[in-house]
Formats: sequence, structure tokens, C-alpha cells
Amino acid sequence: MSSSAPSRFVLAVDVGGTKVDAALVDDRGVVFGASRHRAATGATASSERLAVAVESVVTEARAALPVGAALIGVGIGCAGPIHLRDGAVSPLNLPVWREYPLKQLVAALVPDLPVRLRMDGLCITLAEHWVGAGQGVDNLMGMIVSTGIGGGLILGGVTVSGPTGNAGHIGHIEVGGFSDACACGGVGCIEAIASGPKTVAWARRQGFSGESGEDLAHAYAAADPVAVAAVARSGQALGQAIASAATLLDLDLVTIGGGFSNVTGDLLVFAREAIAQRVQFAYATRVRVVPSALSGDGPLIGAAALIHRAEMVP
Repeated sequence: MSSSAPSRFVLAVDVGGTKVDAALVDDRGVVFGASRHRAATGATASSERLAVAVESVVTEARAALPVGAALIGVGIGCAGPIHLRDGAVSPLNLPVWREYPLKQLVAALVPDLPVRLRMDGLCITLAEHWVGAGQGVDNLMGMIVSTGIGGGLILGGVTVSGPTGNAGHIGHIEVGGFSDACACGGVGCIEAIASGPKTVAWARRQGFSGESGEDLAHAYAAADPVAVAAVARSGQALGQAIASAATLLDLDLVTIGGGFSNVTGDLLVFAREAIAQRVQFAYATRVRVVPSALSGDGPLIGAAALIHRAEMVP
């Protein structure tokens, strides 16, 4: 791009269980900080309140477009499941939205611009491939370990969405040896075991007095035996799920981000140990599991990549 060419921005939107973010992202994957706006969502919010939150952050982010810059599209990442054909969403952690027409809501605010919607886990995987830990790797899975657990897939250098848009939703893969009930109706889903809130809840049932992932991190650092057991349990479950995915998909790399992934670096150590138990499947145990190289901007960068890296999004 020449120095005289106008900046090209995508308006990126990330919708999750606790907040919705929007910002302008340029074609280098850099978030324009002055454009970033956030509003609360939450499981108790009404459908109307959620819609207003999305409308407000999209409108505010667009208004920050620099003079002379070009806005070339809108990318939306949302917690799943989604309904790709209709542009609708049914996030498990936003119960009032079931087949809600999110793409239509946003498109009405930005007429004459392309709008693309994908699951948030796929967006984070795109961001890792573009500017993060997955650069140069064409067979990878990105994971978010936070309030929930999400994922996305790039195989053969292109994203894999599946016919409904939900391919890569590893949070609801069941892992052996666990009986934790999941909100999706399954038993032993990785999200029900190893997400931040579920790990803390398990620790509290064992006598832990803390209330948050941050409390658990401090307790783990102090070698509290319950905190250590809780993190080891979640890491084991994560490793089992990743090993299953690697066995099925022949992955080169798994990147793990999200707030709870930072509870301790040992979380990934426990996961790698579980993967290594697949001793007869060298093609699966070769998978590298690494922390995300992205900042908290990763979900927005990934949503923008739906437009900026459109060649990777069939």
C-alpha cells in the first residue's frame, strides 16, 4: 500500500456472554484504539437491551472513522451456536437470543457494506493465523478458554465453518472420565469442566473459599492443594479434548487464549501431558499446544479478518 493510499478499515464486532465490543481494524490487523467501544450484555439482559448494546457500539465505532479513510465492510464474531444461512445467532450464554437475526440488525446500520458473521472461535483462529501464534501454519485450531470454551478450525489454509457455521465448536466435545452436566444437555463437555467459572465451582465444592479465576490463580501460585487439583483437572480435560481433535483432524498447532487460560502457565503443561498419553498415535501427539500471541484485541482482529482475509473464509 502506497503512502498516499487511504487507510482501509473493517468495523469489527465481537458479541459474547458478558459484553459486546466494536472497533475499526486496519488491513494490518491493528485496532484503531479511539474507535473501540464496549457495552455490557449478560445472561439476564433482555433481547431489546442486547440489541441496543450492539447498535450503540457499532454506531460509535463507525463514527470514529478517520477523515479520508475507507470503511470496506463489517465482520461479526459471536458466541455459538450460530445459523450461518440466516445470519442468526443462539448463544448458549445469552438465553433470550434464539435464532436472533444479528447480521440483519448490524447490516441495517451499515447499508451498502458487506457484512459477514462467523462463530467467535473461528474468528480468533483467523486472528492467530493472520497476526498471532498461528502465522505460517495452515492446519490449526484456535481455542478460547474463558467464561465458556470455544474454538475454530483452519485446515489446508482455509477456515472450516460447516454448513451451519458451527464447525470447530470444541467446547461441547465430551471427554471421558468426567460426569459434569453441561447447559447444552451433554455430560462431560469440556466447557462444563474446564471453563473458568466451572473450574472455580469445582474447587469450591472441594472447600476452596475463593470466588473467581483471579482468586484461583493466586491460590495456585501459593500452592494451595485444592487450587492445584482444580487446575490439573481442567488441564487434563483440555488435553483429552485436544488429543481427540488432533486424532480426528491431524492438526499441527493449537493456540489457546481467553481469560482463564492465563490462570497459570501450568494449565497447558497439564494439557500437554494428557495429549502425550496417546502413545500409539504419533501424528496426534505431535500437535503443538501454545498460548495465544494475541492481546485482548484478538476477537476484534479476527472479526475484521472475515473481510480483510476474505480469501480464507469460503
